[in-house]
Amino acid sequence: MKDRAPDARRCRPAPELKSRRWGYGRQMRIGRSALAILLLAGCASSGPQPLGLGLGGTAWQLVAIQSMDDTQGTTKINAPERFTLQFGSDGQANLRLDCNRGMGRYDATAASDGRSGSIQFGPIAATRARCPPPHLDERIARDLPHVRGYLLKDGKLFLSLMADGGIYEWAPITSKETIR
Repeated sequence: MKDRAPDARRCRPAPELKSRRWGYGRQMRIGRSALAILLLAGCASSGPQPLGLGLGGTAWQLVAIQSMDDTQGTTKINAPERFTLQFGSDGQANLRLDCNRGMGRYDATAASDGRSGSIQFGPIAATRARCPPPHLDERIARDLPHVRGYLLKDGKLFLSLMADGGIYEWAPITSKETIR
């Protein structure tokens, strides 16, 4: 019988454990409340914010493609109105690529200065009509998913490709006509 007595005592919780359990639950409630307050404070901070609404409704025309390779230099666009980019407020980007049309998703986040940040495009779905040379439509559709950063400077939008692949320079479209 003496062997069973310690087992019986192990099955009953000790009074001090009950009070610890109550204290643990209270600590958890306090901890969860503190976490909720911190999360709400974080949402109200002035840290990086999505820029989708800031770009939404803006339209740009391509004026130059700067290569980081000095042998290629900068390609000036002869007819900028034939290469346009329109940002929708819903995260959709619409493009005119010379004689083709394209579309894809974008996601942008502003840096603390508000003039630069990160931007990424999803795959670009584009029509495949044969445009006259030079075939910049194919190059732009191929390069946009590799864009990683942006800069707004002197009224222009600069989109930089990853790994110093180049910079696309866009000027705002001032007319009511954007992408046809």
